[in-house]
Amino acid sequence: MSYKVLRFLKNHSIVMRLHNSVLSTNFTKCIATSSQCKIQEEVAKLLALKAQLAPEDAAPQKFTLKTPKGTRDYNPQQMSIRNGVLEKIISVFKRHGAECIDTPVFELKEVLTGKYGEDSKLIYDLKDQGGEILSLRYDLTVPLARYLAMNKINTLKRYHIAKVYRRDNPAMTRGRYREFYQCDFDIAGQYDPMVPDAECLKVVTEILDALQIGTYVLKVNHRRLLDGMFEACGVPADKFRTTCSTVDKLDKSPWEEVRTEMINEKGISPDAADRIGEYVRLNGGVELADKLLQDEKLSKTKAAVEGLQGIKLLLEYCGLFGIQDKILFDLSLARGLDYYTGVIYEAVLTQPIKIGNEEQTVGSIAGGGRYDNLVGMFDSKNKQVPCVGVSIGVERIFSVLEAKLAAGDISVRTSDVDVYVASAQKNFLEERMKICTELWNAGIKTEQSYKKNPKMLNQLQHCEENGIPIAVVLGESELKRGVVKVRNITTRQEDEVPRDQLVEDLKTRIAALSVKEINGSA
Repeated sequence: MSYKVLRFLKNHSIVMRLHNSVLSTNFTKCIATSSQCKIQEEVAKLLALKAQLAPEDAAPQKFTLKTPKGTRDYNPQQMSIRNGVLEKIISVFKRHGAECIDTPVFELKEVLTGKYGEDSKLIYDLKDQGGEILSLRYDLTVPLARYLAMNKINTLKRYHIAKVYRRDNPAMTRGRYREFYQCDFDIAGQYDPMVPDAECLKVVTEILDALQIGTYVLKVNHRRLLDGMFEACGVPADKFRTTCSTVDKLDKSPWEEVRTEMINEKGISPDAADRIGEYVRLNGGVELADKLLQDEKLSKTKAAVEGLQGIKLLLEYCGLFGIQDKILFDLSLARGLDYYTGVIYEAVLTQPIKIGNEEQTVGSIAGGGRYDNLVGMFDSKNKQVPCVGVSIGVERIFSVLEAKLAAGDISVRTSDVDVYVASAQKNFLEERMKICTELWNAGIKTEQSYKKNPKMLNQLQHCEENGIPIAVVLGESELKRGVVKVRNITTRQEDEVPRDQLVEDLKTRIAALSVKEINGSA
């Protein structure tokens, strides 16, 4: 067969295939139209994303090494402050019989949604990993409610210290972050009214007294009273929660700004807003509760009467606990979280903290309240477990103490070492290691240089810089006589101690130093 014939047949075959392809395409075109549109939409999205990326030949951008916005590292001094604060807080929790629990750092998103009102927008959502839609925990209260419901627990007194996450615009200088510690104490169970609530307030006072960061007041209010107040002022029932969230801003914003938000954003009438303004300016003690029970509008509102009676009982119990002088009944306190159902409270410092030559306003350092319906949200039969609790604002407390440290107002030790084993001459590494082992085995916190022949001046300087109070100094002549020198780093006094009595001598010295520290002596 000639070359021309073969070429003709080949071209004819190609034409036929093209013809058939066109017919096939036309036949299926109407069926595939919707799929093609979807594909084209996805391709367009990918092209748009590609356009936002730098060109392939573009120079790589310089990577800035930093922590993510709203997070931080803790250096040894900051960790020492933090651990000291938490140690004091935990001792109070344990004194009141609380048990410790822990929960996952992330929860199913459905667990968290619908529990925080307007603050729900601050929840961090995670990318889908294996089919479960997850979010980082916003607080420790909702995970506790989930834990109680899931494990069918009816009574529990617990504390929980862990990190939580909020997609906020943080003011880190004021102790506000996107990742931060919460420190919670909660009592779950069906008990007589206001007994556990008053104990939560007692716990807060003990913690703040132990930390000694400044004078404070514990503001208290009642969600039922707020609902009754809104009802008496003419606020529609479906706007109680959003109005409450707006009132909650009074600790940061003046009344005029809050009033404007109520009217323009929340749809509250100017008359209702003005009536609310008359109430939220009030604060006092039992006498205020009695006065409000006689109020023409509030006395006709069932919710308000219930709230006021609850406040009176709470204040009575606070008197029995000896903390009535630290409690203030304040109608401006609202706390915006949706899950609160009864008494609410917040601890605030009454005066700015003096740091160096400047004064710093801190704001709220603890808050909480009663949430009787939260556990039931997770129970298939809506079984309720009444709860009340408090969260200590440890990050703000940390920030105050860290600022004091930076200003030189306080000092901290980053190490708990009590004894440093030093040598005045060369070639004493083996003997130093033997003594360190002996002291470690006796439970004495001990350290030494990792250099074989360290300089004596450097060893003593290390003790001074790290607050190590005692040095055991080895010397050739002393060891021949069976003694070592024990040096007080602060006073620089040295005593010779028999080698076989070293452990007991050091324990006595350390105990004496601990007593001086407790008594505030030099």
